Amino acid sequence: MKVAELVVKCLENEGVKYIFGIPGEENLDLMDALIDSEIEFILTRHEQGAAFMADVYGRLTGKAGVCLSTLGPGASNLVTGVADANMDRAPVVAITGQASLDRMHKESHQSMDIVGLFSYITKWNTQIKIPGITAEAVRKAFKVAETEKPGATHIDLPEDVASMNVDGHEPLLAQFPYETEPLHTQVERAVKIISEAKYPIILAGNGAIRGKASEAIRDFAQKLNIPVAETFMGKGLISDDHELSLRTVGLQAKDYVSGGFDKADVVITVGYDLVEYDPARWNPDRDKKIVHIDMTPAEVDEHYIVAVGVLGDISISLSEIVAKARPSQADYTRTLRELIVKEFEDYRCDGSFPLKPQRILYDLRETLRPEDIVISDVGVHKIWVARVFACYEPNTCIISNGFASMGIGLPGAIAAKMIYPEKRWYR
Repeated sequence: MKVAELVVKCLENEGVKYIFGIPGEENLDLMDALIDSEIEFILTRHEQGAAFMADVYGRLTGKAGVCLSTLGPGASNLVTGVADANMDRAPVVAITGQASLDRMHKESHQSMDIVGLFSYITKWNTQIKIPGITAEAVRKAFKVAETEKPGATHIDLPEDVASMNVDGHEPLLAQFPYETEPLHTQVERAVKIISEAKYPIILAGNGAIRGKASEAIRDFAQKLNIPVAETFMGKGLISDDHELSLRTVGLQAKDYVSGGFDKADVVITVGYDLVEYDPARWNPDRDKKIVHIDMTPAEVDEHYIVAVGVLGDISISLSEIVAKARPSQADYTRTLRELIVKEFEDYRCDGSFPLKPQRILYDLRETLRPEDIVISDVGVHKIWVARVFACYEPNTCIISNGFASMGIGLPGAIAAKMIYPEKRWYR
């Protein structure tokens, strides 16, 4: 079979259902190979839209979304969406067509160093120059894209290589890591710090959604009586109508929720990603004890020096800590929550014109079911959506807040509807 046919077999082996993109002369062999495949090719208006669709597909499913372009300008049009997926920690595999090997050493129509271009916006990328490495390259692209912290990978496929024959090769077994348990000593250290805290607060982020730890966070907060603030991409980890919810934090200017962090002596970060909300904003004096609970080690930052890091499956870590820690007796955020809720309720029936964002989003919330999905595009309205739109379940309000690319709303909403046709979606 041809290399292009093996690529499609490898994609089927990875469980790929859709490929989003625009075909071109240099990837026709791949398109031909898809004719007899169960994988559905979704033709988009623009390659950037294809990357955004793969981005949201990856965020909602945890499986890598796949986008495809031809060479040159087709590939460069993918860049913004691929970079967005990479910084939003969404698993995506981008595949680009390329000029044949015999013209890549010289000036040639539409030919450019796509691998070099994508090296800055992906976790890993490569070009297939030898047919025999095809299965390894595809398997690695998916493994790297889906491994914590997930992100984008890229495969560049020259047109002459795509049409070459490859014998004796089959897709590689798709392997996935087992849940890892945290070290007992780190759990004990976390228990001590949390039990001794006077004013603890939880900062929950997108990593906890990826780790499917919403139920564990709610149980942790409830049993230990600790308030929870969420990042923009962590909305829904704890229901906004929960008495311990401080809703969303992450504005550049000082906001209500900052008041909770101002007084906090211990901050318990759960799946928190610094790319969303600079710790200098909530730990400016570097005086807070930080308990880092995540699947990966903490980033290096002078305002994020952890007292203890509990690494492993987030739900397991939380359950082991909550079983031993003493509940907090503090009630310092009740007034803060009442203030936040009052701000939203005050605009419930606001009839002024032009309509205020709070009223629009309140009405939208009243219209939707808890499981329906809102995709926020990027602009100042993103802040209103993050701050005002009430969220009750994880992955029901998708906000790009890593690379924060404009343009994700419409293609992202289409992808969401394809994954969950029974849900209503709004952008």
